[in-house]
Amino acid sequence: MHAIPAQLWDALACPEAATGRPADPFTTHRFLSALERSGSTGRGTGWQARPLTVTRQGQIIAAMPLYVKSHSQGEYIFDHGWAEAYERAGGRYYPKLQVAVPFTPVTGRRFLTLPGDEAQGRAALIDGATRIAEQNGLSSLHITFCTEAEAEAGRAQGLMHRVSQQFHWQNDGYASYEDFLGTMASRKRKALRKERETANSHGLTIRALTGTEIEPAHWQAFWAFYQDTGNRKWGTPYLTRGFFNALHDTMRDDVLLVLAFDGAQAVAGALNFIGRDCLYGRYWGCLADYPCLHFELCYHRAIDYAIAHGLARVEAGAQGEHKLARGYLPVETHSLHWIADPGFARAVAQYLAAERAAVDEEIEVLTGYGPFRRGPLQSAQQD
Repeated sequence: MHAIPAQLWDALACPEAATGRPADPFTTHRFLSALERSGSTGRGTGWQARPLTVTRQGQIIAAMPLYVKSHSQGEYIFDHGWAEAYERAGGRYYPKLQVAVPFTPVTGRRFLTLPGDEAQGRAALIDGATRIAEQNGLSSLHITFCTEAEAEAGRAQGLMHRVSQQFHWQNDGYASYEDFLGTMASRKRKALRKERETANSHGLTIRALTGTEIEPAHWQAFWAFYQDTGNRKWGTPYLTRGFFNALHDTMRDDVLLVLAFDGAQAVAGALNFIGRDCLYGRYWGCLADYPCLHFELCYHRAIDYAIAHGLARVEAGAQGEHKLARGYLPVETHSLHWIADPGFARAVAQYLAAERAAVDEEIEVLTGYGPFRRGPLQSAQQD
């Protein structure tokens, strides 16, 4: 990323930032270069940055955050099964090409273009990336957590379209958290009130910090939380300590850090990123067991912030059906894929068709189990 001037990259990634925040901060030059400078991506990580650009008459008109991958970790739309099947058949799945924001399961633009050059830039990027894969004998190209519009355009150019799902909270113009609870069945409201009472009964002080309110000591505390969670979930944390230093230096205004203190000591925390109309929950950690504190810091406080600041939604990351009871409903996420081997490509296409039907059914079923009132009869039954 250091080979591309930040101003040129951001003119493609977030032209809307000229009048405020970017739609999301994850494809900005400052975020991607922080990953690189901190050693979270690069040599030895399995994420080798090779940003792809398209120029016209000497001007960059399009780009994508492209990586050469030697594994499938840190992607959240997983293809481990594809890799195992291809290698059992005698193929070599890695290295592969990945268009993504590393370690970040957040939907956003992956085809970054100057306004007005969307169609031409997107077509050139797809053509360029697939040609690079072919010329280098790579198995595949994957474009993960792209927008739905990008998925439709990519499918029209011959890429395979995959649908997955996450849980997001939608702000329907709520004036307060209590206003939001008013949309739920009575027993669901009572359960969440009790949950928040429990989380706030431990004698801790909870603070939501952003910008200059965040101090180096807060990052040191959060690093301990992140390491603990990372060691338990992934075996090895993806991000280095230097990444959080880079956040402090260049991205504090993009961050909401929710910390719980026992006296002067921070004992738990949740890291969020602030977009133009969305709050993105990313990491959580805790040094001791405090019942319900995870839900409070990660989900309820995120909703509080979104309501107070007029944000349209909260995206709370990958997985987690436990989010459903807290008002986070399932939504589709999208990715695009290109497979070099024609036979393997046919098998993957068949798999994706079956998976799509299963995802559609799961979203419908899970939505029905949501905590919200559906109508007079159902509301009476739930109450």
